[in-house]
Amino acid sequence: MWLYQLGAEITGFALPPPTRPSLFELAQVAKTQNWVQGDIRDLASVKAVVDQARPEIVFHLAAQPLVRTSYLDPIETYGTNVMGTVNLLEAVRTNEHVRGVVNVTTDKCYENREWVWGYREDEPLGGYDPYSSSKGCSELVTAAYRRSFFSPSSYGKSHQTAVATARAGNVIGGGDFAADRLIPDILKAAQGGEKVRIRNPLSVRPWQHVLEPLSGYLCLAQRLYADGPDFAEAWNFGPRDTDAKTVEWIAKLMTDLVPGARGYEIERTNQVHEANYLKLDISKAASRLNWHPCWGLNTALARIVDWDASSARLSCERQIATYELDRDRG
Repeated sequence: MWLYQLGAEITGFALPPPTRPSLFELAQVAKTQNWVQGDIRDLASVKAVVDQARPEIVFHLAAQPLVRTSYLDPIETYGTNVMGTVNLLEAVRTNEHVRGVVNVTTDKCYENREWVWGYREDEPLGGYDPYSSSKGCSELVTAAYRRSFFSPSSYGKSHQTAVATARAGNVIGGGDFAADRLIPDILKAAQGGEKVRIRNPLSVRPWQHVLEPLSGYLCLAQRLYADGPDFAEAWNFGPRDTDAKTVEWIAKLMTDLVPGARGYEIERTNQVHEANYLKLDISKAASRLNWHPCWGLNTALARIVDWDASSARLSCERQIATYELDRDRG
């Protein structure tokens, strides 16, 4: 929707929405783009749509994005997150029109050592669980393709494509209906008049409204298009340190904000391993892209409560406009 408002010609390639309801359907996104239904694990399909669309900018967000699901289906997780990235970059490699690629991975791609300070882009990659590991692999695949086929030293000679990766924090926002996510679970519990059950209450995450990293991706894509190899590297997009809060902190505030919320209770059964402490260092994006977080966590949570599924597109458009105004004001 944001790209459409900016005047872009958009081609989307994806599987059908995985949830009912879905933001894609509620906001009628298909009306403002050429949507091609397909699986990123199918190289021929990916190559066909890239060849037909002849894009100048590619945003790669296709993924199996859930940690707990990755334990249940590691094959799908690795197939989508690793080979999907290979297929996309292969399609780009043989297309002379692409100027910039932004591969969106995750803050969980780092080898998590439970540090109290934020991870920087040059920290070692890793991942305990299949999801985190698969995203670390996606980063390695992207780096290998960049060195082998999109080398900055040969930019403008044998190719004109600049490839970067973007690592965002825990993204929240209206229109998220995925299972096993804290905010959707709180909203669903409130609608049903039940207490929400939370896992890992003391785990710290870099929470941020979805428009924050999206603004970073747009900024990065613009620099890749204009300045090419100078920005073809990894970038963190996260909140300020003060907005890295515990799961229980979020649960307490949201149950105060959401009408009908009945509070929360802590899940006592054994849980799969998830990182306890995770923060991002965003100083590189601040200094080189002039990108800074705009909405603090309290504002982000209030925007989620304000978001209305019955007028999903209008809600999104209004929040995009508000966010742009707030950024312009500094």
